[in-house]
Amino acid sequence: MTSAEFVDCANLPAGCLLEVETRNRQYRIECLGGGAIRISGHPEYCPEPVPGKVLDPLIERGKHLQFLLGDRSPVTTSRVMKVRVQRPMALTSVQ
Repeated sequence: MTSAEFVDCANLPAGCLLEVETRNRQYRIECLGGGAIRISGHPEYCPEPVPGKVLDPLIERGKHLQFLLGDRSPVTTSRVMKVRVQRPMALTSVQ
């Protein structure tokens, strides 16, 4: 995984994994494309990976992460301390 100051979820390819450390929790986010995500890390809202959407696709150190899960009210986290990105491996064909 690579550390970053910020990432734009809306422009990340499907399959990218993010580890977002806030002051209070550690979230794991799988980008599904177009701002759609699968997120886990909050003991009440998403203890296991659940589908959601990032409200502000720019996840940046010092800002709050905001996401929406189904028909619930938006979730706003404590400030982001670290962001790490793992891009999917390029698929290669074997002949």
